[in-house]
Amino acid sequence: MKSDAEHIEDFAGWVEDVMRARGYDIDSPRGGGKTKLAEDAGVHRAAVTRLLQRQSMPDLDTMRGLARALGVPVRDVLIRSGKLTEEDLPQAPAPPAVPSPAGAAALSAEQAAAALGIPEHLRAAFVQITEQLRVGTAGVSPEAEEQARS
Repeated sequence: MKSDAEHIEDFAGWVEDVMRARGYDIDSPRGGGKTKLAEDAGVHRAAVTRLLQRQSMPDLDTMRGLARALGVPVRDVLIRSGKLTEEDLPQAPAPPAVPSPAGAAALSAEQAAAALGIPEHLRAAFVQITEQLRVGTAGVSPEAEEQARS
């Protein structure tokens, strides 16, 4: 079983690796990475400094902010910190894949509009935009579209 100091050491090392991977400069004296991470995470800079200096483990709110700023699931942060285990936070099972019936045709733009509950007064615009995206002409002027056909 790991001691608190070992958990802090491992967790801080992991956070540093993720910070570097996300472009936070923590290696140069005036890189600003700690301050930037604290701002992005919405936490006090001192909390980030204490963690990276291996002085203390962040609280739950700080861990949530770090997860958000670093783009990692809170689950991973909690497990890496040693606060919880994988058994405490099992992965949610993936939803079962819904196979398409053999030979099923794709929905038309009109069918998609109905299935999505697009209001009647917006359906024509939805259908037009969807068709433009489907054929790759969205954002193309009518003149350019005509020229491309010639």
